[in-house]
Amino acid sequence: MNTAPAPRVPLSRHRRNDYDVTNTVQVSSTAAVSRAVEALFRAEWPNQRFEPLGKALSTFDALFTGRLPGYNGVDTIYHDRQHTLDVVLAMARLLVGHERLAGPEARLGFERAAMGLVSAVFHDAGYIREIGDPIKNGAEYTRTHVTRSARFLTRFLPQIAMGEWVPVATRIVHYTGYEIPYAQIDVSDPRDRRVGHLLGTADLIAQMSDRCYLEKCRDRLYPEFVLAGVATGRAADGEIEVRYGSGLDLLRQTPGFIQSVIRDRLDGAFGGAYHCVEPLFDGQNPYMLAIRQHLVYLQQVLRTENWRLLRRDPPVFTHDPNPLPSVRQLMLGHLKELWGKP
Repeated sequence: MNTAPAPRVPLSRHRRNDYDVTNTVQVSSTAAVSRAVEALFRAEWPNQRFEPLGKALSTFDALFTGRLPGYNGVDTIYHDRQHTLDVVLAMARLLVGHERLAGPEARLGFERAAMGLVSAVFHDAGYIREIGDPIKNGAEYTRTHVTRSARFLTRFLPQIAMGEWVPVATRIVHYTGYEIPYAQIDVSDPRDRRVGHLLGTADLIAQMSDRCYLEKCRDRLYPEFVLAGVATGRAADGEIEVRYGSGLDLLRQTPGFIQSVIRDRLDGAFGGAYHCVEPLFDGQNPYMLAIRQHLVYLQQVLRTENWRLLRRDPPVFTHDPNPLPSVRQLMLGHLKELWGKP
């Protein structure tokens, strides 16, 4: 086992919009992430086969770009291809870091780690519309997308000779969502539960450390929430409920969200699993540093209401090269229908 820590990697002041938190891996590129993940896994498990993981990543690329038969490709503008690849890289780092921190009985081993990584690769596969689906955008599956991702894993894992992991993978993927309370996720082996905690952690720290996280919340997550019926909806009595009135309103609620995620999920339910990246960065945690920097910056923006400070316009990585106009049109149509406007 390679226990040597990686060199100190400070956050770059010139980080590129589609690069990971260390500005070293292009997380809009499946090939670049695949190379980075393979290097991490081969350093920790040098005698294992990477081919099944490579097959998972190539299948992901075909699925999200619309080249996998039966599927339309990703059309969600926040949960796009870059988001998943960023999560996959974070998950690989967490898994390897866990092995370097854990005692012999708590170590995951290659097979369990590989299952966790494949679960990360397809944790948002449920957003992808199948050919013939009646909905117009994958964001409409927000409330059920994790269950749909689990169904995809059920079909895919046997294709890479990992079918025995289906019962575990289809449960732990729910640590990335809200469909099942964590206490009800039924896994008996504490090592499987730990993989679930690492997976839920990877999903959160990757997106919240994204260089353009604040702009993406305002401009991309809000439209997804509208299409999902999360931003607005009807209560049991038929009255319209407004949870997020606009992208700016969502941003105003984001500091509380970040703080609650750190307290209740990262430090709480997931037991501080984010610390597992630190052996790879000489005891530092670039993900948490970036998240806290976002929080401080957003609080400054909210204090001054100088919205021009949020001026980044990063590319979107969906199967449609220009998805924002169509998604915004769908969003406006949904809001008009909800409010009964012609």
